[in-house]
Amino acid sequence: MVAPPDTGNASDRGPGNLSRPLATLREAQRRARLAAADGDRDVVVLLLRGTYRLSEPLRFDATDSGRDDHTVTWRASDGATVLSGAQPVTGWQLDDAEKDIYRAHVGAGFDTRQLYVDGIPAQRARIRLARTDITLDPTGFTLDNPELAYLATLPDQHRIGFQAIQSFTNRFASVRSISGTAVVMQQPGWDNNTYGYDALGAPFREPTYFLLNSRRFLDEPGEWYLDPTTGTLYYKPMPGQDMRRVRVELPRLESLLQLGGTYDTPARNLRFEGLTFTGTTWLHPGSPNGYASQQTGVFITGVQPDRPADAFTSCAAGCRGFEGSRNGWAQAAAAVQVSAADNISFRDNTFVNLGSIGLGIGNDANAHATGVGLGAHNISVVGNTFTASAGGGIMIGGVRPDAHHPSDPRMVNSDIHISDNRLYASVLEYLDQDPIFASYVTRLTIAHNYIDDAPYTGIGIGYGWGANDPGGNPEYLDRGLYDFQPIHQTPTTLSDVRVVGNHVRNVVQTMFDAGSIYTLSAMPGSVIEENFCENSGQLGLYFDEGSRYLTARRNVFVNTAEQWAHANNQNGNHTGDLTLIDNYVTNPAITGIVDGERGNITRGNVTITAANPPIEASRIMYQAGPTGAYRGPADRNRPPVGAVLSADSASVSSGGTSTVTATVTNVSDEIASALTVAIAVPDGWRAVPTGPASRSRLAPGATQTVSWQVTAPASSATPTAVTATVGFLAGQTRYELTRTLHVTPPTR
Repeated sequence: MVAPPDTGNASDRGPGNLSRPLATLREAQRRARLAAADGDRDVVVLLLRGTYRLSEPLRFDATDSGRDDHTVTWRASDGATVLSGAQPVTGWQLDDAEKDIYRAHVGAGFDTRQLYVDGIPAQRARIRLARTDITLDPTGFTLDNPELAYLATLPDQHRIGFQAIQSFTNRFASVRSISGTAVVMQQPGWDNNTYGYDALGAPFREPTYFLLNSRRFLDEPGEWYLDPTTGTLYYKPMPGQDMRRVRVELPRLESLLQLGGTYDTPARNLRFEGLTFTGTTWLHPGSPNGYASQQTGVFITGVQPDRPADAFTSCAAGCRGFEGSRNGWAQAAAAVQVSAADNISFRDNTFVNLGSIGLGIGNDANAHATGVGLGAHNISVVGNTFTASAGGGIMIGGVRPDAHHPSDPRMVNSDIHISDNRLYASVLEYLDQDPIFASYVTRLTIAHNYIDDAPYTGIGIGYGWGANDPGGNPEYLDRGLYDFQPIHQTPTTLSDVRVVGNHVRNVVQTMFDAGSIYTLSAMPGSVIEENFCENSGQLGLYFDEGSRYLTARRNVFVNTAEQWAHANNQNGNHTGDLTLIDNYVTNPAITGIVDGERGNITRGNVTITAANPPIEASRIMYQAGPTGAYRGPADRNRPPVGAVLSADSASVSSGGTSTVTATVTNVSDEIASALTVAIAVPDGWRAVPTGPASRSRLAPGATQTVSWQVTAPASSATPTAVTATVGFLAGQTRYELTRTLHVTPPTR
């Protein structure tokens, strides 16, 4: 056992038990290594409740491994056990009474891009720019709005950042200087942000611009600014916040846990359970490189030798020189990193208030502090929570050549299992990232996760736009990519992906060109099945360039703003071999997928209404998301009993009749009791029960029907809503479902 710092009875000289726990994680790790090396037992390190503030990341390699099929587990003993890379901020003083700004001394000589206040990521001081306020140019931009003239007088101009929220890219670049109306940006970040696709000079939709990180911009509640020279942190509190009681965390580390060995000696048999990972930043976007976002946490960094000198104009919408950058794109580094590792488990942890991606698995070497990327095998991520962070939740796989066509077979990422996790209200700064994203993986399962409130795609699978698949992508032949890489004749490592039973809601809230579930490139043997996706701001299923060999069946898509399924098969790319069967959708629009063309199959897909879904759709909705102990509290919007209202004739003439039936099925594994079924008809209509009355109990899987003979009034000329109400008790929760069926007069 190990205790947090300043625990009175803790000592690294003691036995490491409950009465005399160890005082440091370093000593706990040393003893765990010794115990595991014997190879005759499982080893458990129990972290007692409290906060462990790290001065450097924890590093695990092959010497930390469990031996001979034994495991080493790092587990929270009880309560909140927190691994933090942040320092607490106290001693607040009023700095500017008129503007309600406070200050605190935090120590000089370091920088950060994040601040967490009462568990909420605070906004760096910023101002919004209208697109007409500035004119972009190859070195930066010109200030066209005279009200911005004061920018030239600001101190520490090199710390000011520029942000552009565009279609599928969310870009950051750093200012070098401001003189008069000329803003010169730092390089190579500006160059890298001003060529390619959805670039600054040619965004795919109207962009949103901000300038960030100046004391002068601190004018909205919840904003902050750090002066690293004086070590002074400034904050303007939210309404009702008392700076004497507010909990403020200032992150100093960029990662918390770095796990990985080598391909010869990987880290093995490690478990992490019940821990909270929190309090990191990510400094790269504030460097001269900026964040030249390309999609889903992948970005251009460093000087690009193939970028044309006139790329600001000649390559604002892509060119051969841009293609030369692709194989060197980098990935955002995660707070918790796993590579060159086998049989690693994360269970029941919380990833919160992190400066970038929460958990990175088998990413490229540039995203791993160990210096060794890829090579992640048999990784299990179950029952964790990811929330309130700057970037995505889980990123699996790399994007550079060794990720899709490895030079060493041990590099292949394989057998990754992601299930029963909750990822919500996150991706707050790097808006192009996904709650769950996987690039190149063999045998990947993403099952029964809950995803809510995301700016871009909910679940993203695949990379490369089909360009690395056998035979390549003809569009990229025209673009010039194959002047820089071979046309591969063998498949990539992406195959056998299962996206099953997830509940994905409220996605594509800020960005564009995205969907609830998004795919790229060929992935033989892959299935998207029984997911419940609701309230996408754009697409449901988005099969982007080169997506092939996928089957989507028995999914439910409700309130999808645009098509429920779309395939990008333009410009000669090979998107196809897609099978869409027996899906339930409220928006029937589908584009790019035609039955019998390009190897596609579409059949049995049903248009439904949210007010009267079929029983099978109700079952899929109820069973989506975390399962068992991870299911969470009762959700009245996904009841354990399904009900559907039908009529033997939906067309009833004046004075005519129709038999209306409510079919009720228990789609859960628990008994539903106190069941009632009632019908309501408009004034002038009559409903008379027929057949047996409803039973009060409904066993798991059982179905019952209740029917009425509905009679129209003597004069009925307009469509009429017939409503059934189904009430029942499941567990301790009372549910009431309303189902509506429209009965119409006959067509004349």
